[in-house]
Parts: sequence; structure tokens; C-alpha cells
Amino acid sequence: MVNHVWGLLAHPNVELKQIKSENESVSHLYTHHVLLMALIPVVSAFIGTTQLGWLSGQGQAIRLDIFTALYTAVAFYLLMLAGVAIMGKVIHWMARRYESRPSLHLCMVFAGYVATPMFLSGLVALYPVVWLCLFVGIIGLAYSGYLLYLGIPHFLNIDRKEGFIFSSSTLAMGILLLELLLGLTVLLWGYGSWLF
Repeated sequence: MVNHVWGLLAHPNVELKQIKSENESVSHLYTHHVLLMALIPVVSAFIGTTQLGWLSGQGQAIRLDIFTALYTAVAFYLLMLAGVAIMGKVIHWMARRYESRPSLHLCMVFAGYVATPMFLSGLVALYPVVWLCLFVGIIGLAYSGYLLYLGIPHFLNIDRKEGFIFSSSTLAMGILLLELLLGLTVLLWGYGSWLF
């Protein structure tokens, strides 16, 4: 797993070809990559929000109690795991009109690895300053978009010209999904505590 993470950052074009050649199963992807990588933002946010608290522009820290942070972390983790699966299905759905018609399995594996920069950007939640988290999150999103653009021709066998349109559309869908997941997490954080 660590080799792929480093490879996606250092030499993404070569690494995406290597990942495709391994013909990894979806269950192997989840157990050896997604389940572990998705823990990075979850554990970071748990530590940051319980120890320091969310730091706003006015300098006040909003600290979460352990119980609220724990159920929010579990919900966020499950939502991220579902988000990778949903993005794999979205990529598969959008790729159905191309000649190559990549399999759902291939699209799921591709989505799992493309999400890696987003997972890594979650490290910044150890120091949960809203503007800093947004800034680093945008960098992670941009790099995920870059991986998407690089990987579509090689991973999904879609022509590079068409791949640009495909990657742009997929990135837009991914941003919408990300906003939905973040919104659900905020709802659980803000309003879910009264349920327990």
C-alpha cells in the first residue's frame, strides 16, 4: 500500500499503469488501501477536534467531547468508504458510452486510488483551522483531479481528448459527492448528538 501511495505522489503515470497491471480485486483494494487511507482524515479530525477544537477566525476553539467526536468520526469514516464505492459506480456509469466499456471492478479500483490525495490531505485536521483545512483540501482535490486526468486513458482505455471531458465531468460529480458527505458529517456533528 505505501508503495502505491508514494508512487502516486512521485511518479503517478507509471504508478497508475503498475496498479492496473496488478489486476487488484475490489476487496483487496478496500482491505489494503481504502480502509487504511480513510482512517487518516478520521483519526486526524478526532484528535484535532477533541484536543485543540475547531479554530475559527475569531480565535475561539470549539472543542468536541469524546462521545460526539467518536460517533461523528465513525459516521464520517463510513460515509467516505461509501463515497469511494459511489464514485466507482459513477465512473462506470459515465464510461458506458465509450467503446472500451471498463468493468465496474476496474472503475472501483480506479476511484479508490484516485481518492488517495484527498485522504492524505486529511492529515491537516490534526490542527483544525478552518481556512487551513479548506486550503489543503483544495490541493488534495486538485491532485485527485490530476490523477483522474492522467489515469483515464491508461486505466480505462478512453482516448485522451475524450478523457479530458470525462475527467472534468467525473471531477464535478466527485465534488458534488464530497460536498454531500461533508454536509452529512456536519449535520451529524451539529444535530446528531441529541439523538444519543
